[in-house]
This record gives sequence, C-alpha cells and structure tokens, in this order.
Amino acid sequence: MQDFIEILGIRISRNGRAGALALARGFLYSSGQYKIFTPNPEFLVRAQKDAYFKTILNSANLNVCDGFGLYLASLGKLKRIPGVDFMLDICRAAADNNVGIFLLGGVGGVVKNTATELSKQIPSLKICGYDSGPTIQESAANPNALVLNESENQNLITKINSSGAKILFVAFGMGKQEKWIYENLAKMPNVKIAMGVGGSFDYLSGTVQRAPCFMRKIGLEWLYRVIVQPKRLDRIINAILVFPYLVIKNKLK
Repeated sequence: MQDFIEILGIRISRNGRAGALALARGFLYSSGQYKIFTPNPEFLVRAQKDAYFKTILNSANLNVCDGFGLYLASLGKLKRIPGVDFMLDICRAAADNNVGIFLLGGVGGVVKNTATELSKQIPSLKICGYDSGPTIQESAANPNALVLNESENQNLITKINSSGAKILFVAFGMGKQEKWIYENLAKMPNVKIAMGVGGSFDYLSGTVQRAPCFMRKIGLEWLYRVIVQPKRLDRIINAILVFPYLVIKNKLK
C-alpha cells in the first residue's frame, strides 16, 4: 500500500525517486490504467478553489512532490521529485523495457524539439509519436468543463491509439493536462500510464533554461523563474505567499 501525506486535502506520495519509479514500473505490468501527477504549491492553492481539480488530483495513482514548498509544509517528510527529472526516469525505464511513449502538448515546435532531444539523450527510447494537441481552454462559466474541438480531440485519441504507445506524457499546463487525462484516458486502452508534465517539454527542448543546480537544491528555483520568466510572477506569489498562508491557517483550525 502506498504511503502518503495529506496537505490541504491533497494526498502526496512519501516515496522518494527510486520508490516512485518502482511504482511506475509496476504500473506498466499491472492491469488497469494509471495516472501520475506532479503537484507543487500552485496546484494545491488552485485546488482550494477548484473542487473538480481537487477530485482529479486525488484520483491519481501517484502524486509526486514537485515543489520545495510541499517539502517544507510536510516538515521534511516528503521527498522532492522534480517532474522533469521523473519524466526522464520513466523514459529510461521505458527504453530499458522497449516500451513506447507518446509526447502530447507544447507550443509551436516545442514537442518536436523535445522528441529530438530525448532521442539524443536516450537513443534506445521508442518514441511512437508526438502532437501539440488541440487548443484547450477552461470555461470561465463552468470550471469543470474543458473547451475544445471534439473532432480534433477524437482525431488525436485515434492517433495515440494507433501509435501503440503505452506511456503518454501530457504538457498542457497545470489544470488542463490533469483534466484532459482524467476525461480521456479510458478512451486510450493501450495507454498504461498517463503523466502530466507541465513545463517539462520547455526544459527538455531547451526553450526554457532550468535554474542552476545549486538553486534547485536549496529551494530557490522560484527566484530564478521570476528573473527569466517575469510573466510567471502571479504564479510564484501563489507558491511562496498564498500557499504558506493556507497551510498555516489549516494547521491552526
């Protein structure tokens, strides 16, 4: 049975990187389909206002701790696993077992460049296909609903099913990717694992530079992001101000 810690009503796995990867390997050879999400403080802040998103996060078979703030909120009981690093771990495991992957999401040529870079890093990786995906919006009137072209979506699902991929990485951004996986995974019976990977394609393709290793280790990746991506400031505020406030408020209840 998987051990987890609950923070603001979201269950986060206590597994470290090796343990989480062992679970993912097991998913490949078990019956059923499996969802892997990578919550960070922004996810949990949003989940307090979006009940559907909260339900989806808790439906995951594995929620790994992607965020220094979650590590701090757990008082060090959680082990941080950056989503992009865990994606690479799963890709290496897929290559070792001749399991095919499909890359979905990204803007412009990002997904194609991601496929190219992954092939360079892991030459034996079987990339069955890639697609930037349909245009997806979240309805302002109904936050539960994803607004997309159903014909485009069905064509995409057919493409994924025809590819033979067993692992699907989805990079539509927080909220959209988890909701899309939740609503569409059952339509892709060959897919064993679907993982929301957020900005991982941006990092892997070289579109966005990751923070230096020393900054990641001491939890200052957010500061680097503010410097190189100032448009993310509102999201960073959620992570470094709103999230701690909600955690403290919850503990004082």
